[in-house]
Amino acid sequence: MTMNTRLLLLLFFLFVFACNPKETKQKTIQDAGINIMAYYFPREEFDIDQLQLDKLTHLIFSFSNVIDGRMQFRNEESGKRLEELVLQKQKYPGLKVMVACGGWTADGFSDAVLTEESRKVFIASAVDMIEKYQLDGIDIDWEYPTSDEAGIKARPEDKENFTAFIKGLREAMNQVGRPQTLTFAAAGWKGYFNFIELREVIKYVDYINLMTYDQAGGANRFTTHHTALGKRTLADMASTPLGIEMKKQNAGLPEGVNPWEPQSMENIVEYCIQNGCPIEKIVVGAAFYGKGWKGVEPADNGLFQQNHGGIQGANYSKLREEFIDKNGFTRYWDPLAKAPYLYNPADSIFITYDDPESVSLKTQFVIDQKLGGIMFWELGGDTEREGGLLDAIYKEVHP
Repeated sequence: MTMNTRLLLLLFFLFVFACNPKETKQKTIQDAGINIMAYYFPREEFDIDQLQLDKLTHLIFSFSNVIDGRMQFRNEESGKRLEELVLQKQKYPGLKVMVACGGWTADGFSDAVLTEESRKVFIASAVDMIEKYQLDGIDIDWEYPTSDEAGIKARPEDKENFTAFIKGLREAMNQVGRPQTLTFAAAGWKGYFNFIELREVIKYVDYINLMTYDQAGGANRFTTHHTALGKRTLADMASTPLGIEMKKQNAGLPEGVNPWEPQSMENIVEYCIQNGCPIEKIVVGAAFYGKGWKGVEPADNGLFQQNHGGIQGANYSKLREEFIDKNGFTRYWDPLAKAPYLYNPADSIFITYDDPESVSLKTQFVIDQKLGGIMFWELGGDTEREGGLLDAIYKEVHP
């Protein structure tokens, strides 16, 4: 081969790669080693072209339900939309499409996993769904085993039955003729882990998706962050109304009851690792929505203050368009929690949420700690404009 021929071949290959940026980009996101998982709850304005699927490793379609002991959709429309999403894998071959089963107030789990026979039926239906829609995995979102807080049936034996179910589901998914991802959604507070056998369950799943959001809501008497990254102590907030109240509450607890402490991503990740969870299986969560309270006193711009009830939340797209530094709201930053918040003194409204700065820090935390990845609820809440939350996550993984 002459020198000129070699030079021409080199120029040809450089031209081919330059003309295929999407293929190179898709390969890069898989090779980065950091999973970006999006829960997706399709609504009436379902538009695949707006979903930025090129920035994801996993799309988790939400939700299927436990109906008559089987994993099923409640309506045909869900199945049709899932089929459309699975077809997108032709365009994004590295994307894994999964289905989440359950959600808040979703019943049926306790009965479905009660006996070996009922578990077999439930597991078989999950495999049927995988095969019918050519899925890449299942996410189990049981909120929560042994707990009837969400108005669902619960039994003490849910704890062991959940482990048996996950083990059986893993074994069945291993028989599918292509790789399968098994995850489960876990609450982001320590008390949740009294409901499951973490050291056992974690053996059979690829990832535990920690819901490090919804850690405060309208029922809380004091404002706080619902999706903080940074770990803080009660001493850090001792002089605030929330800190004073919680210190008083902790002093009256009977022996053996865990005291109240501020919730955070750093805190729960540390706890999971200490309790036998491999770091590479931990996926942490970001919130593409905000929560708020009314009747909030102006001290500290509303943070850790008493309130007069919750208000309707909003997704990030709406917050960006109508609330963040607009219409009387000012955006503030809590350096300890590494989280933003909004306060409107005229209307006495406080809002806790994630923004590009906070999700960038969360993603960097994942990278620094060598965790399994970051996920979020939910993809439809992001802005369609440049500089949104998924953009911020993606740019941290792919600077």
